[in-house]
Amino acid sequence: MIELRDVYKTFQRQEILNHALKGISLKVEKGDIFGVIGYSGAGKSTLIRLVNYLERPTSGQVLVAGQALEAFNAQELRGIKKQIGMIFQHFNLLESKTVFNNVALPLILLKKSKKEIHERVTELLAFVGLSDKTKSYPNELSGGQKQRVGIARALASNPSILLCDEATSALDPQTTRSILQLLRKINAEYNITIMIITHEMTVIQEICNRVAVMEDGEIIEQGTVLEVFGSPQHPTTRNFVRTVIHDSIPDSVQRTLEGEGGQQLFKLEFIGQIASVPIINSLIRQFDLSVNILFATMTEIQATALGSMIIQLKGETVIVRQAVAFMEEQGVLVKEVLAG
Repeated sequence: MIELRDVYKTFQRQEILNHALKGISLKVEKGDIFGVIGYSGAGKSTLIRLVNYLERPTSGQVLVAGQALEAFNAQELRGIKKQIGMIFQHFNLLESKTVFNNVALPLILLKKSKKEIHERVTELLAFVGLSDKTKSYPNELSGGQKQRVGIARALASNPSILLCDEATSALDPQTTRSILQLLRKINAEYNITIMIITHEMTVIQEICNRVAVMEDGEIIEQGTVLEVFGSPQHPTTRNFVRTVIHDSIPDSVQRTLEGEGGQQLFKLEFIGQIASVPIINSLIRQFDLSVNILFATMTEIQATALGSMIIQLKGETVIVRQAVAFMEEQGVLVKEVLAG
């Protein structure tokens, strides 16, 4: 549906080159909710502006529905862009227009009849839960309501792709959840492919099925959300994941351990059904060990449980090794960690 092939984007200002994107390659399949995450300056917004050709790549190709955008003239591009809706961080509503007229604007530009415009806008305002705000103005709305108007406007021309550039970063957590639920509904009911740019890992966890992590203009990791959350490879990815899944020993416990010698600590990671198996109980029953749970957490990604636990094992070295082998045989990922 959306594909970037070895894309570079360079900006030049006063003889200074800024390499915003460096060899970006990714593919968004039809029906995906694809997230792109990175810190400020990573190149996320530049990337999404390439998808609707608000920016053109310095080199490389951008394809939408299998068509390379570079092959089209300005008039042909306008036709393709009608299939791409966009939602902005700060809503981009016209303050002098009513909610109805803000949503109607794309249809007016497409020269639709008054009857078509009225029917489509009425349908969309009902869909986003704003039927009672038709005659209101943007300054009379909350942030969440403004974003719903922006979403309705983006859907007006029946796009097949919806781009979201930090669409929830100006909203409080509760409103963010309601907007993400609406986006999920759009994806399911209208079969619209969604690409989300964000710096919030909770957004990726809540709604996306695939994710790419960016840093300094490059994609440093990508895959399914379950893969990336379950086994992040890059340090930056691990930092993002830790904002959602905490996997470290509390400081007070850490300080206690630092005063003890010869500790054997292990981090256990559980994915899927293994998370519900009583591994620790089996460990205690089958091995002559003292088991101390120092930290444990559980979360759910794409309807799959992810668990993380740090335990302290006290016993003979050979018994500890047998216990570790037993856990690995059960499907637990076991890593030895150092106290302090």
